[in-house]
Amino acid sequence: MADKLYPTEPLKCWNKAKEIRESYYKDYTTAKEKGGIRWAGGAWSFDAIPAGLGRDVYSLTSEPYGASIAFNKEFSLKCLEAAEKAGYSRDLCSYMRNYWGSIILDQYLWGGPFPKPDFLWQDHICCSHAKWYQVVSELEGGIPHYCIDVSVGPYHEVNENRLSYIVGQMHDGIEWLEKVTGRKYNDELLIEAVNDECRSTSTWAEICVLNKNVPAPLDEKTMYSLYVLGTLKKHAREVADFYEELRDEVKDRVARGIAAVANERCRVMSDTQPPWGFLKVFRYLETYGCVSVGSLYTFGLIGMWEVKEDGTWGPRTTPQQKGISIKSRNEALRTLADWNLSKPEWQHFYHPGYKSDMMIRIAREWKLDGVMLHYNRGCEGLSLGIAENRIAIQKAGFPVMIFEGNMGDEREFDEARTMTRIDTFMETLGIKRTG
Repeated sequence: MADKLYPTEPLKCWNKAKEIRESYYKDYTTAKEKGGIRWAGGAWSFDAIPAGLGRDVYSLTSEPYGASIAFNKEFSLKCLEAAEKAGYSRDLCSYMRNYWGSIILDQYLWGGPFPKPDFLWQDHICCSHAKWYQVVSELEGGIPHYCIDVSVGPYHEVNENRLSYIVGQMHDGIEWLEKVTGRKYNDELLIEAVNDECRSTSTWAEICVLNKNVPAPLDEKTMYSLYVLGTLKKHAREVADFYEELRDEVKDRVARGIAAVANERCRVMSDTQPPWGFLKVFRYLETYGCVSVGSLYTFGLIGMWEVKEDGTWGPRTTPQQKGISIKSRNEALRTLADWNLSKPEWQHFYHPGYKSDMMIRIAREWKLDGVMLHYNRGCEGLSLGIAENRIAIQKAGFPVMIFEGNMGDEREFDEARTMTRIDTFMETLGIKRTG
């Protein structure tokens, strides 16, 4: 008897997502032609705060830029070798080395010289974040650099003193921004950006929840191209509006039974960043009728979550949905700090058990058959404790496959060996290839 085939169709809003991403990098490159300001910082930085400087302020977030370089294997190798020649160790974050190499070569991925930012705006949650931009400042001749320390512990331990520690740094940061840019800060723009960040990140979680359905309306390879908008400018109204449009389309796909993978019969999730130069791995899974429905990384890097009344994971309720109106700078900063401290991907920096609990929750609620763990040499932060996660997930009853690689350094990924591991894993799950 032939396997059941679900209907499939392309996402209608796919091209719009591409346009938002392309205009983001173009706006950054041409900011000076429009009299605007450029800044650089991490995807986890509090980007709603620089938004208070005006509507002509453009950012370049570092991790997506490093990942984009990694996808271009030839340019990535040039960047990595340039960073190593300059004396930076090969075991450092590979996004960071791609980024530094691009500056050292003075070559921008999309052509021309590397566009120098006016200031650096970062926060420090993992072992690399603050040092990343300390080096960028040095390489670029001393760009002003501000970094917020967010290491106050897991969200369930946050109290008034810990929250005030971060909010105080934010207030100081706004004074610093006025000093280095010469601009007067606009609190109304800040409040608007905070509301839109809450809306976009909660809506992304809502989209991920829809993947609990069988068949899954989205596959993880597609989700990489969609969640990235939140890593570029999660505070932007354009992104919040797009995610609501995407949510409505994905709801419609669920209602009509539209699948991401026509022959879905096996569901897995991955972990941490993928080896960006080898996303073909996900298409190889599909030859077995296997769909990766996402991961803690794709769900929780940008998406904001809470436990609902029925005990399941769902999108965090926004201040607007609670009827809360933010009226002052201090209220906006407190909302922004509290919102980000609950980010799932920040919790497991403090203990691998927090990550294991969230992954097991996903495995159960998203009805998974197995889990693929990427022992990612390129990111110490998100790979920390991954061996403990493996043991915990197996004890919870889910088969686990591991593979070694590097999100941003193709020299540390063995494609043939990984495909062989997938073959073996599928065999242990009793799944035969269909394509």
